[in-house]
Amino acid sequence: MTACEYRPGLEGVPATQSSISYVDGQAGILEYRGIPIEELAQRGTFLETAYLLIWGGLPSKPELEAFEYEIRYHRRLKYRIRDMMKCFPESGHPMDALQACAAALGLFYSRRALDNPVYIQQAVVRLLAKIPTMVAAFQLMRKGNDPVQPRDDLNYSANFLYMLNEREPDPLAARIFDICLTLHAEHTINASTFSAMVTASTLTDPYAVVASAVGTLAGPLHGGANEEVIDMLEEIGSVGNVRPYVERCIAEKSKIMGFGHRVYKVKDPRATILQGLAEQLFAKFGQDEYYAIALEMELAVSEKLGAKGIYPNVDFYSGLVYRKLGIPTDLFTPIFAIARVAGWLAHWKEQLGENRIFRPTQIYTGPHSQAYVDLANRPHIWDKQGFSVSLPS
Repeated sequence: MTACEYRPGLEGVPATQSSISYVDGQAGILEYRGIPIEELAQRGTFLETAYLLIWGGLPSKPELEAFEYEIRYHRRLKYRIRDMMKCFPESGHPMDALQACAAALGLFYSRRALDNPVYIQQAVVRLLAKIPTMVAAFQLMRKGNDPVQPRDDLNYSANFLYMLNEREPDPLAARIFDICLTLHAEHTINASTFSAMVTASTLTDPYAVVASAVGTLAGPLHGGANEEVIDMLEEIGSVGNVRPYVERCIAEKSKIMGFGHRVYKVKDPRATILQGLAEQLFAKFGQDEYYAIALEMELAVSEKLGAKGIYPNVDFYSGLVYRKLGIPTDLFTPIFAIARVAGWLAHWKEQLGENRIFRPTQIYTGPHSQAYVDLANRPHIWDKQGFSVSLPS
């Protein structure tokens, strides 16, 4: 047997075969089930897209109407979940709250009938329906308010903005938010999707699968990057500070948030669409003070690092869109999760089709044949690693 080749982060190592989505990073192409993302963003809705991803094709009119009806019917949360959320600390991050809530759903619907199409369909509906309600409810509860109940007369995206802001949204704002969900719904085998697949491969319930993926998405190198883009723009403060900031980051070899992608070596097609959405919002509701800084950032980074394939990714303009929609910065990543539930469930369902539990190997780098040292003679391991060791007084 030949030695395994080690690739940090499994870069370039195929983990599965999938027909869900396709990315060409050199040409800037993203397709869901073969349909270009630009077409879906312009002509479809998020729930149409979710149906496409999970069930493998665009729904007929009766199928879509039935799907939308089921999701409307299941938007509300059980009172025990709401009571649990009231016990969460107000200072807790919404992603931690969402992970706990997603896992808690399994307490109510954990029957693992993964060979039953009805169970699969019900799990899909419940997760798509309830995750937005959880995000909006936590936002109001942490401010000391009761959550707003869903409205059955509002569509998926308009209802979320209504529950979040306690007022019915402008139709343009609701439509733009719906497109944002479509853009974030799926993106091949990224970190959170791989986490979902590994969890799914154990044949646990889909609520644990989604909770696992939410925890992975929370990291700043994945979904959390869109929050850090806004922090970066705030830190820069003005257009005149952009180029010194970029040059300092390059000199220090530090990451510029919102730029670069493991797959795309051109501008992320989702970033292009999001930039257009931002401009639509600014035209109707007023300019964002950070947009000029963002434009100068894109220009400066493209000039300095474009030859290395570093351009804006999906996180760079999404935060500006969400800000204009009245969404707090620390809800950006939970909104990413609301959308990506569709992709996670699509991969969960695909994994069930030809399941094999993930069990990668490793390359061992430690010593062998070490002697056992008696307790009295052992050095402090933590001292070697920079931690202090002390006994309680």
